[in-house]
Amino acid sequence: MITEYGKDLHKEKYDLPHEHDMNDHLSLQVDTKRGNDGHIEIMGKHMDDEVHEPLRDNDKDDHKRLPKMHVHAHPSMHMDPALNVFFTVDDLQIGKSMPIYFPQKGPSTTPRLLLREEADSIPFSSTQLPYLLEFFSFPKESPQAKGMGYTLGQCELKPTEGETKFCATSFESLLDFARSLFGLDTRLNVLTTTPLRNSTILLQNYTIVEVKENSAPKKLACHTMPYPYAIFYCHGQEIRVDRLYEVSLDGENGETVQAAAICHMDTSQWDRHHVSFRVLRVEPGSCVCHFFSPDTIIWVPAMAV
Repeated sequence: MITEYGKDLHKEKYDLPHEHDMNDHLSLQVDTKRGNDGHIEIMGKHMDDEVHEPLRDNDKDDHKRLPKMHVHAHPSMHMDPALNVFFTVDDLQIGKSMPIYFPQKGPSTTPRLLLREEADSIPFSSTQLPYLLEFFSFPKESPQAKGMGYTLGQCELKPTEGETKFCATSFESLLDFARSLFGLDTRLNVLTTTPLRNSTILLQNYTIVEVKENSAPKKLACHTMPYPYAIFYCHGQEIRVDRLYEVSLDGENGETVQAAAICHMDTSQWDRHHVSFRVLRVEPGSCVCHFFSPDTIIWVPAMAV
C-alpha cells in the first residue's frame, strides 16, 4: 500500500510495501491510503549517469529508443557493457544462459522524488532550459546540462499512434497518472527488477530458472531519466501488443535476480537504426525483448498477477 499523501511522503525515498514469494515475487500491492510492512524504493537516475544513446535531433519517438538501462550488446560487438539487456522471446527458456547487465543502484546516487508543490514551483520545459541551468548551477556544456536537455526533449515528444506517455515530476503526478490510466477503483501492482545486493559485478552470465508471463491487458512502464531530481518517463500501449514477464535468474557468482522483462512483439514503427536491431541482428518489425533496470517500475492491474 502507498502511504498517505502529506508530510510523511516528503523524504529522500518514497517507500512502497511489497510481497516476496515465488508466485508473486515482483509485485507490490498499491492503493492510495495506507501502508504496511516492507518497502521498495522509488528512485531517480542520478545526473552523473551517462546517457548512452546519442541525443539525435531527428528522433520522432522515444519508446523506439530505450534509455540507458534498457540496451544490450554481446561482448564481441565491443559495445558498452550496459548494452547487455536485449534478447529474443525464444531465449526465454529455463536453463538458458546469457550475459546480462544490471546496474547497481543505491541511495547515494539517487535524486529524491519531489512532492507536487515543490515540482510545480520549478519550470519543466525545454524553453526554460537556460533558466534551469542557472537555477541548478550547471554549465551550459556540462554532461548535466545535456542530460537535462535530453530529458526535457523526450518528455515533450508527442506519443505515437496507440501510445500513452507522460513524464511524472512528482510523487503525486506519478500515482495520479497511473490511476487515471487504469481507473480510480483499480487496485494496482508494481513490478520491478530486484537490485543487486551483494555483487559489484554488473555484467555476468545468468541462467534462467523460472519464467512467468504476466497477463495484464494494460501496463505502464516508468523509467527514470537524467535530471537533478527524480523524473519518471512513463509509457504504454492502449492495446496489449507487448508481453510482460517475471524472470528468475541465477548469476555465475551466486547472485539471484528477480527480473522484470518485456517483449515488444511489433517493432515495425521503431527507428530502423535502433540499437536492438543491430544487437540481435534482426530487422525492424521483429520481436525485441529486454530486461528492465532496477530503477524502472511497471504498473499493472492487481488481478493480472
